[in-house]
Amino acid sequence: MTLQATRPAAVLPARGVPRDELLRTVFERRADDAPWREGRIFSLVYHPGSPELEELLAAVSREYLAENALNPRRFPSLARMEREAADIVAGLLHGTPGAGGLTSGGTESIFLAVYVAREVARGRGIASPRIVTGRTAHPAFAKACHLLGVRQERVPVRADRRVDVEALAAAVDEDTILVVASAPNYPYGVVDDVPAVAAVARDAGILCHVDACLGGLLLPFWERIGEPVAPWDFRVEGVTSISADIHKYGYSFKGASALLWRDPAHYRAQWWVDDDVWGGGLYGSSTTAGTRPAPPIAGAWAALHGLGEEGYLRLARSVRDARDRLLAGLAGIADLAPTVAPDLSVLEIGSSELDLGAVADALEERRWWLDRQPGGLHLMLSPYHREVVDDLLAALRAAVDDVRAGRVSRGVPAAYAAVP
Repeated sequence: MTLQATRPAAVLPARGVPRDELLRTVFERRADDAPWREGRIFSLVYHPGSPELEELLAAVSREYLAENALNPRRFPSLARMEREAADIVAGLLHGTPGAGGLTSGGTESIFLAVYVAREVARGRGIASPRIVTGRTAHPAFAKACHLLGVRQERVPVRADRRVDVEALAAAVDEDTILVVASAPNYPYGVVDDVPAVAAVARDAGILCHVDACLGGLLLPFWERIGEPVAPWDFRVEGVTSISADIHKYGYSFKGASALLWRDPAHYRAQWWVDDDVWGGGLYGSSTTAGTRPAPPIAGAWAALHGLGEEGYLRLARSVRDARDRLLAGLAGIADLAPTVAPDLSVLEIGSSELDLGAVADALEERRWWLDRQPGGLHLMLSPYHREVVDDLLAALRAAVDDVRAGRVSRGVPAAYAAVP
């Protein structure tokens, strides 16, 4: 794929641009951005529908605009916030206090999980390490393997879109260092059979990572409001690490994810430490970054404390209500249905008759943006979507009518993240 310049190169202005002019430019450019506050997109932003929380996070971020989390001795408040945020998430997932920290997002958490597995394997003399995942595992695992020189084998999923555990077990060999389960997977919103995947890892004496970047801050409260939740967290023997994004259903801003370990020794293996050979003194970092922005750490801490258990339960009920009303409405639209029944609030809408790319085009003409996948249209529901689900269903009915009548043809292909 070739990247092509589509606009003239920017240049540094000779003089500083006045504030009002700068802000006017910002506002003008945002005119083409998806209007997430209206609840018309279903990915990328997790909208709790709370101006109070948004203002709290903005206020906390302003307090930490310049601070650098690289050196906890200079900014001990940040180190304390990170420890407390990670421990709160560990408590929700029945994990080990002090055996994890925050990263910049799910991709970095996954990268570090693969990195630690590789380092543990090197200590065991494995020279050509590999991991085994389901086909539906997040592309961040492939990216981590590419960057770390680790091989990945992707095994099939079953008809219910959960990883085929028998195929996964058959793929494990003496060079395998890690197996992966998703809770849930992104494309279809279903949770893999974590106890079975973890049992494969336990029997092979290897690590098992649960990618709960998407569901890690919703599943604990989903269970508490009475929804069926199969075992998936540290209560499952054999699970050695879990990633859970606080900037998703934890409702903090980007980017804040927690990477948690059962064994503190694995968290210590995550740290990179260099001595004084370079002349600048001892250098240590728990993530891939050196300098780490402070606002995401402070924001994660503030969201967890600002919402508390009551707030997260309330938002979980709102998400469930949006999902149930959406599913009920879909049942009344011919030729549209979830590909598989979702375990949470993430789903793919499929059709055996309709061109869903054309349906997406018709929806975008009405200012609704659903993500396109090879198998259909993808949605991740936030609490605020409860306010707009009836309008979305009406737009879906109209879009389907347009496609049936031949008034719209397919345009943009399926893509998770576009290349510029």
